[in-house]
Amino acid sequence: MAFDTFTRAVNYIRLESSQNADNVKRELLEKIEGLARRPELYGLGKYKQPNDGNYRAFELHSYRIAYLVKEEEIVIVRIRHVRQNPKVY
Repeated sequence: MAFDTFTRAVNYIRLESSQNADNVKRELLEKIEGLARRPELYGLGKYKQPNDGNYRAFELHSYRIAYLVKEEEIVIVRIRHVRQNPKVY
């Protein structure tokens, strides 16, 4: 689900500018790849209730990326534009 949202977001940006779409895609993927080295770099996901401390989130280019830190993996839970109404997950 998060991957589909990401793809739609990049395609939407591409309607205005291919270069901007490529930049957003590259920067977002770099941030996500960096989570493997420092999964607790970003703060707790404020829309995850209750949150046991394993749900975290960050914002980039007006998108909020929520992820779950598991013992052996990082799971991207959702990608949402910050102007969308926040939903508890």
